[in-house]
Amino acid sequence: MNWGVKLMIGMLCFMSFIIVLAVLMMKSKTDALVDTDYYEKGLDYDKDYNRKEQVNADNAAPIIQIVDGNISLKFKDKAEGDVKLVRNADKRLDKKLTISTDTLNTVKIPLKGIEKGQWRLIISWTTDGKAYLNEQEVMIP
Repeated sequence: MNWGVKLMIGMLCFMSFIIVLAVLMMKSKTDALVDTDYYEKGLDYDKDYNRKEQVNADNAAPIIQIVDGNISLKFKDKAEGDVKLVRNADKRLDKKLTISTDTLNTVKIPLKGIEKGQWRLIISWTTDGKAYLNEQEVMIP
């Protein structure tokens, strides 16, 4: 084999590699890092920002502890709202729960069915007509 044949074989291998990558790219799912409703979330950004700032202004951030197989949320005052448990590694594991505090202003979320690892808690609640939003990272042992 002379150098021309080797050059042609090398070019064919490279072109085949590029074609295979292009086909795989066309068959792949949409990018998991891009939200499908990013435009709507962008419009609501100001509302979320104001609710986060309200938490800072009123010093109303809940205390989060993992105790006796539960996630315990201790609020400053009586609260009602939602908790989203977001798993960055796998979107299918995300959970959304409705919460309401007890007489001690606490909420207990059982860890049954929640996998171990890093979770982001997005807590959205109202207290005395004021809306709040808080996000915290939690490690489930």
